[in-house]
Amino acid sequence: MSNLKQKLYEELALKNLLANTGVGFDPKIFTQIGSSHAESVHCLFDYSVDEHVGVNIPPAFVLPHGLITLLKADNRSPYRLERDADRFIITQGGNEITEVTFIKRPKYYDLKTTDGTPMKNVAVYGSDGVIFIAYSNECSLKESGKDCLFCNINHTKATYGEVEGINWKYPKQIGETVAAAYKEGGRHLTISGGFVPERREVEYYLDVAESIKEHTGLEDFNGTACIGAPHDLSVISKYKEAGYRTLATNIEVWDRNFFKAYCPGKEELCGGYDHWIKSLKHSVNVFGRGRVRSNLVGGLESKQSTLEGLEYLADAGVIALAPAWNPNNGSALEGHRSPEAEWHLDLAYRNAAILQKHGYTYEQLYDAYANSQTLVHDIYRIENELLPVFNSNEVLEEAF
Repeated sequence: MSNLKQKLYEELALKNLLANTGVGFDPKIFTQIGSSHAESVHCLFDYSVDEHVGVNIPPAFVLPHGLITLLKADNRSPYRLERDADRFIITQGGNEITEVTFIKRPKYYDLKTTDGTPMKNVAVYGSDGVIFIAYSNECSLKESGKDCLFCNINHTKATYGEVEGINWKYPKQIGETVAAAYKEGGRHLTISGGFVPERREVEYYLDVAESIKEHTGLEDFNGTACIGAPHDLSVISKYKEAGYRTLATNIEVWDRNFFKAYCPGKEELCGGYDHWIKSLKHSVNVFGRGRVRSNLVGGLESKQSTLEGLEYLADAGVIALAPAWNPNNGSALEGHRSPEAEWHLDLAYRNAAILQKHGYTYEQLYDAYANSQTLVHDIYRIENELLPVFNSNEVLEEAF
């Protein structure tokens, strides 16, 4: 192994540790967040323990060799993010561990749609050209008390919605915003959200696809539609016909009894566990191998059970990852503990090995997933020398 790769794997371990334990900080140090550098824009979930209503903080930070790490605000953590003159550093016990930088702010964050909606509230820029759109931060499962126990999307809107303008996104708003983002280098988008009343997902997603194609001029806009398993599996082909390149149906946990316990709404509204598996397999038949993905929440069940699910799904043509469970504020599992950081890092290495064994490429992983900065993505990029650091002696800040 080259010295550079060894350093990157060490950085990967640090990224995993800081994402799991969080970091504490004084928000006053972030004088350029929201101007030259991107601010956190809430959509779907908030991962921080310390809530920050009305205060701009970065969504992530960049480690010296280019790995991008989720910023989880938690002042209980032994790690702190501090400012040292013009440098930002992570410290532990007063000792510097590493210097970090931040993601540059995309220009479209300053723009508005024709109806006056800030574009940053419509589509969030992650990194590496990935755009994420949460069409709604409300899940109808809340009314029946059947929310997924680990989910806090309703709480996120209740906490940040009034200040940040977290509202329903209309197809025209999405089309205009995606066009602006793609002009700056965007090249993959995911559309997701909570369960909508009467399960009218398909009509909405088709309207959104038409708007994106109209405003971007692209027939293939490299979009992922994230949906619940439909009762009528024939509607899955409509998503492909509309122009989505990939489909996501997140099963969340592999053990069928845990699925029923953790995801009561998905169990009752999507035909149950067996139907969910059937839906994933049918989606592969429609979209093709490596163009369907499903998420497992790493840490909600035994590692062995999760690995069995990852192996089964990979063999069936589904790209599945198991990123670390974060006991989000406002979820039914708030205050619980996720497994230790080392547990999650080991799972990520095994996850990557399963996908590689079944022949999945980085391009397939990129196209199928809503976040290009998971540990598994990083493992692929390190092993295949896809990071900018392999082509330069200097790692620049992530630029849009």
